[in-house]
Amino acid sequence: MKTIIKGMGLLFAMVMIGCGGKKEEKKDEGFSVERKKTTTEQPAETSSDVVKASERVDLTTKGVGPVQSVDLAQEIDQAMAEEGKKVYDQMCLACHRIGKKFIGPPPNGILERRTPEWVMNMILNPQEMVQQDPLANDLLKEFNGSPMSNQGLTEDQARAILEYFRTLK
Repeated sequence: MKTIIKGMGLLFAMVMIGCGGKKEEKKDEGFSVERKKTTTEQPAETSSDVVKASERVDLTTKGVGPVQSVDLAQEIDQAMAEEGKKVYDQMCLACHRIGKKFIGPPPNGILERRTPEWVMNMILNPQEMVQQDPLANDLLKEFNGSPMSNQGLTEDQARAILEYFRTLK
């Protein structure tokens, strides 16, 4: 019994010594975490140096697909643009949002960055474009490997969507 009492007394003394003597400083600012900056070697190209595929301007390539030439009139064909908006709203809106990065890139301003042929070939022939066109492949990577699905649109429908894209700024 004496051994148990001595052991309990010793344990109590150790707890008191271990907990005593510490002063807790309270700060009025609230919770804060200080982190030390580690030094690591930066790669030659940082992410801020690389232009995203969706923002890259390439007005030379036509892409891979059936469309080799597109003639755009100076004025926008409003009837065709309206038809293009209907097709876009039905077939494309699930993945592309105007002015927002979504599952796919936003379509506004696309004709300032791509040729009309490239846009139509991407609409009509997305699988081959991703396989054979470096820019389309970079877009696939940028958008987390979400491939554009082939909606089975006709060239006339793709051309109407292109005309609708001309109205977006």
